[in-house]
Amino acid sequence: MNARLAALQPYPFQKLAALLQGIAPPPDKTPIRLSIGEPQHAAPGFVLDALTRSLPSLSTYPLTKASPELRAAIAGWANRRFRLERQPLDPERHVLPVAGTREALFSIAQTVVDGADGSAVVMMPNPFYQIYEGAALLAGARPYLLNTLEHNGYRMALDRVPDEIWRATQLFYVCSPGNPTGAVLDIDDWRTLIELSQRYGFVIAADECYSEIYFDEERPPLGLLQAAVQLGLSDYRNCLVFHSLSKRSNLPGLRSGFVAGDANLLAAYFNYRTYHGCALPPPTQVASIAAWSDEAHVRANRALYREKFDAVLEILNGVLPVQRPQAGFYLWPRTPIDDTVFARELYARENVLVLPGSYLSRRADGVDPGANRVRMALVAPLDECVEAARRIRRFVQSF
Repeated sequence: MNARLAALQPYPFQKLAALLQGIAPPPDKTPIRLSIGEPQHAAPGFVLDALTRSLPSLSTYPLTKASPELRAAIAGWANRRFRLERQPLDPERHVLPVAGTREALFSIAQTVVDGADGSAVVMMPNPFYQIYEGAALLAGARPYLLNTLEHNGYRMALDRVPDEIWRATQLFYVCSPGNPTGAVLDIDDWRTLIELSQRYGFVIAADECYSEIYFDEERPPLGLLQAAVQLGLSDYRNCLVFHSLSKRSNLPGLRSGFVAGDANLLAAYFNYRTYHGCALPPPTQVASIAAWSDEAHVRANRALYREKFDAVLEILNGVLPVQRPQAGFYLWPRTPIDDTVFARELYARENVLVLPGSYLSRRADGVDPGANRVRMALVAPLDECVEAARRIRRFVQSF
């Protein structure tokens, strides 16, 4: 048995299930789940049609690199979205389709981290997507957590990291827009991180799976590759971005995404993946081409989220200290009582599920940045989100 497995902590939703065990919520209130970031808007019909039409292609083995057509569609989308005209992505060198960002964010550590002597460090924000921590531990590295706190705009205090930690760092997970905070890194944030990466040689793995859910159509979130071009970084050295159709196109079950950036890193990652065995099925590839080639459904998706945030924030205003995030579909409010008690009692009284913030964080530098917060995913239909907000308001006002 791999001894490193013992270092893994239970996944947040395992903890939530244990927290709620034995509780019978009111049967007259329909359950509303805001605990998991699983999009519940309808999948685009034209993507489903493409998937169905291509089912006969299941009779052939898929290529690890996927089809040239899919790589071209991904490169075209990224070049347009992030304005990479000065250094456009080459579909042959800079793009590798993957089975969703979760799989890729985990497995990239197996390629870029040398954990043989136990000295390697993998940095990540705190709170964080627990895949980052698990990937670091199973690669033989030590996670180093950077608290993202409200008073600092939920940004990582990079200037407080000791030099010896930077020298040991091999991989840095970044999430922008952030999960759960919704914070977006700006050009100054990226400049600092890229300069550190070039100085110390670590790889930046930018999880950008929420990049297409934002509120101002004229100001989409800045991505790592876009920042690299603006800063004149040659061939995206040490930079990798991870994107998915799950949130952008409401296709979490398709398990389709991509990694793009540094051509040398992707060549090594491709070599790893020839053994890893996660090639996308041919129908998935065809459906993905259709999704990456269309923006109308993505704009419509953002409009649905704007409507939900407007309605929910109006109801919760004055009851919980909550604000619209810069991007993404999460609310990250402070709670008037312990976050686990809040989540348990809200479920027991109102049949609404939220995720305790402390299940997404660890105590670091004497602080647990997830304590006394909860994550609310506004993924359900508008009427359910509105009803959930009304129940939460009634619950909080009962204290």
